[in-house]
Amino acid sequence: MLLRYFLLFCLLTIFTNSLFSQWSSITDTSILKHNATVQKDLGDILIKFKKHPKIKDSVTPASKKYNFSILPAVGYTLQTGFAGVISANVGFLNNTSPEAKMSTISSSLTYSQYDQIIFPLYADIWSKSEKWNYILDNRYISFPSNIFGLGGTTDPNKGHTINFDQIKLHETVLRKITNNLYAGVGFYYDNFYNIKVLDPQTRRVNVFIQKEIGTTEAESGPVFKILYDSRKNQINPNQGNFLNVTLRQNFQELGSSKEWASLLIDARKYINFPKGSKNTLALWSFNWLTIAGNPNYLLQPSTGWDDQYNTGRGYIQSRFRGKQMLYFESEYRYNITRNGLLGGVVFANVQNFSGNLRPYDTYLPAYGAGLRIKLNKNSGANLCIDYGFGKGSQGVFVNLGEVF
Repeated sequence: MLLRYFLLFCLLTIFTNSLFSQWSSITDTSILKHNATVQKDLGDILIKFKKHPKIKDSVTPASKKYNFSILPAVGYTLQTGFAGVISANVGFLNNTSPEAKMSTISSSLTYSQYDQIIFPLYADIWSKSEKWNYILDNRYISFPSNIFGLGGTTDPNKGHTINFDQIKLHETVLRKITNNLYAGVGFYYDNFYNIKVLDPQTRRVNVFIQKEIGTTEAESGPVFKILYDSRKNQINPNQGNFLNVTLRQNFQELGSSKEWASLLIDARKYINFPKGSKNTLALWSFNWLTIAGNPNYLLQPSTGWDDQYNTGRGYIQSRFRGKQMLYFESEYRYNITRNGLLGGVVFANVQNFSGNLRPYDTYLPAYGAGLRIKLNKNSGANLCIDYGFGKGSQGVFVNLGEVF
């Protein structure tokens, strides 16, 4: 187990190269305060290793600040097995105010040993005046995966393999109401197609499952969103609060297979602890509730199916599913080296699901620890390598940027 963890770290380090570029300076003083210690990232180490001339960081203000990170790597997760990944993100400021919010654009291309393809494009853009916030979450997925039924007491040894393609288009525009508080509307479209049960040894069960989940399902409709965000850096938050409340209504007149409504409440808090240190205590409450109707199976709340696929470290994606999902996670982030190159985390989470036939079944805890490698000291982008333990489950979880 530890050997696999070490090999993963080595592979990620070997495949990482000096494509980490810093395309100008940054005015966020919280990132520039080094407390007499020069901050380092992986690009600095690789440049030094290759004996190139040292590149000094500039602190000259500019109208726009782009901090770009790209990572070709080999990774391993419970859901994908071994996978080749190219991940990239860019963080930039649209104004020079010390309180300016960092806009981010991220994308990746993943191909796994299970023939899975994942291609997301996510953008969180703030206008120059910060009166408007544009959030785009678009992705294509071709995804053989396991499903385990509904609720929190399903048997981990009785999963079934299905395959499907998905196109996801989630677009939202928010308008500033007051300081850090925004409200707006959007439109969500999800299309699952080519759904097929693959298990060759359970043909009779396959017919039943296929009838229940169908071969296609599409859902579309308007959303209403309220957002409070006092974080300065969305890539690597170390202070502030975040609250996202999203009401989604799907209508058959707009192309939905069924009519149903859901409410998402995503709350996060970041505390400098102990005060004055560079360590952060991060708290996350994620509640995904069906408030009307009955969503199709693949759109019901499920482990690891939040927008960033990050809930439930310690369990395989889709391990639990139900009409209602309650989730809480805490994580303590700390520096290992004074220059910020290496950091560590410890985390714990608990999730709770309801099936269609019973109330909330059980509480499902998980915990773990991880390593952080600084990819870009300006944007704060980290390579996150975690090992999580759940009930009867354990595995490696890799992320570009903090989990939450």
